[in-house]
Amino acid sequence: MPVILNNTPLVIFWTIGCLDILHHLFERVLIPPKVHAEFLAIERESREDALRTAGWIEVVPLRDPRRVLAYTGLDDGEAEVLALAEELSVTIVMDERKGRRYAQRMGLPLTGSLGVLLAKERGLLKSVRAVLDQLAEAGFYLEEKLRSEVLRLAGEADWETR
Repeated sequence: MPVILNNTPLVIFWTIGCLDILHHLFERVLIPPKVHAEFLAIERESREDALRTAGWIEVVPLRDPRRVLAYTGLDDGEAEVLALAEELSVTIVMDERKGRRYAQRMGLPLTGSLGVLLAKERGLLKSVRAVLDQLAEAGFYLEEKLRSEVLRLAGEADWETR
């Protein structure tokens, strides 16, 4: 099953050194040009290396770039993700609340970075808690209620911290 990534999930999986999880979970990993540009806007050289190494991440332009005009109030990357998902009828991986609301209203298949982490049952991760700790150390904020729910779903709610 192909998937379209927004920038935040791409940055998250790059930050924790787990881009390969996406490759193992999804048939194809697509990003629109604006997401590609957003991803490379910071730490360009190391991120370019990561994308080169992960040659299976495809930059896919929109067939009709005017579609993004329908997504007012979103940044360019989010708008392109939604427009591309609409064109290709594929799942979106997006964390931003406003973009997720658009996707839900449109009936587009949707998950977020945390949903991808729950693929632990496929043996791709040993510990969701360890990944959440890595994200926190890297400066990614996650509400405690959501963290607890993810750990519960991952079967790690009763684990002692490290």
